[in-house]
Amino acid sequence: MGFKCGIVGLPNVGKSTLFNALTQTAAAQAANYPFCTIEPNVGDVAVPDARLDRLAEIAKSAQIVPTRITFVDIAGLVRGASKGEGLGNQFLANIREVDAVVHVLRCFEDGDVVHVENRIDPVSDADVVETELMLADLESLEKRIKPLEKKAHSGEKEAKEQLALMTKAVVLLRQGKPARAAELSHEQQEPYRQLGLLTQKPVLYVCNVDEASAAAGNAFSERVEEKARREGAGAIAISCRIEEEVAQLAPAERAEFLASLGLEEPGLNRLIRAGYGLLGLITFFTAGPKEAKAWTVTKGSRAPQAAGVIHTDFEHGFIRAETIPYGDYVAHNGEAGARDAGKFRLEGKEYVVQDGDVMHFRFST
Repeated sequence: MGFKCGIVGLPNVGKSTLFNALTQTAAAQAANYPFCTIEPNVGDVAVPDARLDRLAEIAKSAQIVPTRITFVDIAGLVRGASKGEGLGNQFLANIREVDAVVHVLRCFEDGDVVHVENRIDPVSDADVVETELMLADLESLEKRIKPLEKKAHSGEKEAKEQLALMTKAVVLLRQGKPARAAELSHEQQEPYRQLGLLTQKPVLYVCNVDEASAAAGNAFSERVEEKARREGAGAIAISCRIEEEVAQLAPAERAEFLASLGLEEPGLNRLIRAGYGLLGLITFFTAGPKEAKAWTVTKGSRAPQAAGVIHTDFEHGFIRAETIPYGDYVAHNGEAGARDAGKFRLEGKEYVVQDGDVMHFRFST
């Protein structure tokens, strides 16, 4: 089960620097000129979770296997991208392939780093990118609606339902609102997602601040956070430059370096967790002598679907899920103690998996 977050933004806001730090590689060239990232770079990173280490310690696991999330560094967008300006067509094609958008915004002043529009205004930068995505969505929908209207008028039920969803999105876009602002019933959510709209994807704003503002943010990042609250989006402040330095240090030196800056952990840990949450994902665990492993499922998944993440045979032959909440597993020092304390449960097909569940699946072959 792969989940992708696309790193987007105007040129020279710190996207490639952030990506390099995320993957701890030099795969994406970070240079002080527009369009230095021509092809999207892909990095697969572990989701930091202290719970997994604790489970491995209790279960005396020989190996620790974290869950993972993929980040894609996408070429910088400029005003007019929806009409093909800059690398617009490529940008739009690449963003369609990701599940969520990590939007990097420049929240620092530096005369040595050129801004593509010669100003520092992260909210305006965000609006430029959002506008281009909305224009691309609107153009796409208007082309698709015309042939669909004929089918809907002829009485085709599926065409009517799809036309209603497209019309809902068009109304929002013409009002200057992203497609993700639509109010949808539970039944409409998946068909709406399948429309493939750029502005339907969830957004996390990453405020790239100067080193001095890494711990508390600054006036620029505060404006972005206010925008995010209005939209129901996420926002975090990190210094991409600091993260790049941290990534180059030996693990033993990182904590001391971060502490000297007033930071408890790398900002990338918060970013990765925020990206994971942005996609509506939760973690369940399996733990034993061989390995302690984290698994990813979408929030609301039932036990058979979680079993299927491990192996499709587990889902098809699902019988029961042996389940212990993480807190109970730790409090009673493992499976045996949790069982003795009455915290071990057998759950059936309708059980909704909770974040942190430690699970073992019974299945028939």
